[in-house]
Amino acid sequence: MSQQLTTSPVAPAATPLPVGRSGRTHSPRYKWGILGIGVVAQAAFSAAFQGIPMASAVLQSDYRYSTGQLGLVLAALTCGAAVTEIIWGLLTDRFGERMVLITGLAGTTACLAAATAFLVPTGGYTPPSWLLSAVLLLAGALGGCVNSASGRAVLGWFPPGNHGFAISLRVAAVPLGGAIGALALPALAMSVGFRGVFGFLTAFALVATVVIVCWLDEPPLPAAGHRNTTVSPLRRWKIWRISLSAFLLDFPQFTVLSFAAIYLHKVHGVGITAISGLLFVVQALGAVSRVWSGRWTDSRGGRHRRTLVIAYSWIIAACFVGLALCQSGPAWIAAALMVVAGLLSCGWHGVHYAEIAIMAGKERSGTALGLENTMVFAGAFLTPLIIPGILSATNWPVVMLLIGAVPAVLSAVVMPREGK
Repeated sequence: MSQQLTTSPVAPAATPLPVGRSGRTHSPRYKWGILGIGVVAQAAFSAAFQGIPMASAVLQSDYRYSTGQLGLVLAALTCGAAVTEIIWGLLTDRFGERMVLITGLAGTTACLAAATAFLVPTGGYTPPSWLLSAVLLLAGALGGCVNSASGRAVLGWFPPGNHGFAISLRVAAVPLGGAIGALALPALAMSVGFRGVFGFLTAFALVATVVIVCWLDEPPLPAAGHRNTTVSPLRRWKIWRISLSAFLLDFPQFTVLSFAAIYLHKVHGVGITAISGLLFVVQALGAVSRVWSGRWTDSRGGRHRRTLVIAYSWIIAACFVGLALCQSGPAWIAAALMVVAGLLSCGWHGVHYAEIAIMAGKERSGTALGLENTMVFAGAFLTPLIIPGILSATNWPVVMLLIGAVPAVLSAVVMPREGK
């Protein structure tokens, strides 16, 4: 008589829960919490360095600064970030994201609190432009930590197949913070003055610092005895070329973010409230573009990131040529061209950052993102310094060509092609 054997189905092994560098075990959804922390930190800093220029017309009036002094103040935050980005990237790769973010954002909060208390016009006193610039320079130098540190944390917690999408979501916090600044800061400046502006930014930075202290755990370190043999991003020419394209694309971006308000108001007579709304649209659509591009390129195995950046560059150049030609044209055409140029010049960052971080590898991504952000903030720093000089010697059409169109064309040429 035959004997029938039966076997019980074997349950699949449970997926191990992720363990952070602190040794704590986390839910599989914890990576989304890390992404949220990165978004809050980045948005807090972005609201300052992109939001203050959106209130530039009110700042110039309230502080009674010349165009040159205004350019110095607007450039200070970005200059501070530019000179420290590589340092923050190297420190992040060496000591981890948590220490870097807490140190930098706590310092930024303190600087903005000092501006709130001591650097606003009161009665007959107007703070000198050099002093306001110095405090904002220090705030930028400390706040620049969020760019490489939060990006590295996101890259460490997400699996490779989602790197482009995750980095794009984190980078979308830049226009998100800029959109918050575009809505809040000009309104605060006109209603309660710049004490309200700096007070709002201080509170935002403080919230980001508390969130990091309470909830950020770092991704686990490599196994004991692991030796990092990856070539430093600073020694790879292709990574330098990608960073240089980011530097060039920053000129059209910050032409829009820093001087669109003044251009549209003085040349085409557009009201401050309408300009605020247009710049909000630029930032919001720029954020959507960053997320969409990261998702789209991830769905194609990470291909076409460079091609997308090149296509954006050519369209941006065409928009600025249009702006140069419509100096005396209808305001709505100038506004439409400015919005398209602005949203695309704010929309390339997601795939750009993902490409350079993935090329460098997780353990070197802090340095690569630091290099990228050095270039980004260098362009953001130089743009508001160069434009007043060109304006004093020529006119707005020349600005649109030299600072908008030409750098965008050069970016398309410098960016390495796919597979090269």
